[in-house]
Amino acid sequence: MLNVAIVGPGLVGSALIQQLVAHSQSSRFGRLPIAVIGIINSKKMAVSSTPFAVGDLSEWKTKILGDSASAADLMQFGSSLAALKGPTAVVDCTSSDAIAELYPLWLSKGLHVVTPNKKAFSNDISLFRKIQELTASPTGPSIYHEATVGAGLPVLSTLNDLVSTGDKIVKVEGIFSGTLSYLFNNFSIPGATQKFSECVAVAKASGYTEPDPRDDLNGMDVARKVTILGRVAGYELSTNTLPVENIVPEELRSVSTADEFMARLPEFDEHFKKLNDEALASGSVLRYVGMVDGVNNQSSVKLARYPLDHPFASLKGSDNIIAFTTERFPNPLIVQGAGAGAAVTAFGIFSDLIKVCERFDVSSAKI
Repeated sequence: MLNVAIVGPGLVGSALIQQLVAHSQSSRFGRLPIAVIGIINSKKMAVSSTPFAVGDLSEWKTKILGDSASAADLMQFGSSLAALKGPTAVVDCTSSDAIAELYPLWLSKGLHVVTPNKKAFSNDISLFRKIQELTASPTGPSIYHEATVGAGLPVLSTLNDLVSTGDKIVKVEGIFSGTLSYLFNNFSIPGATQKFSECVAVAKASGYTEPDPRDDLNGMDVARKVTILGRVAGYELSTNTLPVENIVPEELRSVSTADEFMARLPEFDEHFKKLNDEALASGSVLRYVGMVDGVNNQSSVKLARYPLDHPFASLKGSDNIIAFTTERFPNPLIVQGAGAGAAVTAFGIFSDLIKVCERFDVSSAKI
């Protein structure tokens, strides 16, 4: 059995618990025995030597992390997991820098790590290199982070397969933000009439943006994803040196609240209209894209024009799309679909847990 311990059971962590509960009651469980034995949030934690009961997991807030749970202590949590029998995977569902810094410690204790947290793979490259060293052995601890780019889409697994089979990566280009995908798919299309500020307001009201939309519009989330892809492809990219176009108007970058930002954004509708009109006049649309181009040293994150017959121009809703141009795929290999949301992110994590099971033949391991 693969023991699973969840760090940060928020929206994504809760969705993963639901999926693992359903899995435990399916015929697939015998071949892929994966069970939750630990949960920790910012206040409480619990670790069990046997799987938590389905009924308890369904009400984990009260039945597992209720009054009888221990006070949260990440160091003790890791030590307790390392003392368990059988392989154990820590699933970090947070976006915490501090928790990402613990990965080397967990790996050194023989724990596997599965995570959608981008920080360990896009912060200082020394942490990334340390993790690579600790997971280099085919029989040692592993780390999987498919959900750091594209949620449940097979983006990193596709890139890893291309690299592992010796293909030459020429360029990886994509729309990596569901928020920015939604904005420009609605704002920059022939016949659209909504102003840019109105598109942002609708996106915010629909839950597509961060509480402060500037956290999407500044491009840093996309920059982290591009950095991760670049490093997996073998390039030493860094968010500190990667050119990133911040499309938040300069005058609004320092306003104190999101409400003030939203109130003043209409002042800049004419600026975005001009950019869009120029693109449409040339037979193109605007899309916010990230690009890994290590061959020409032209990796970037920016607002760019694409002709109407380009796959990026026909994207709908908040989908992500990623195009891999390689020596073997001069006409790009394209991955497209929902790149955000708790259910699809949890699916990406679950898929990685299955990879751990299959890699270490967990089905035949003793419980």
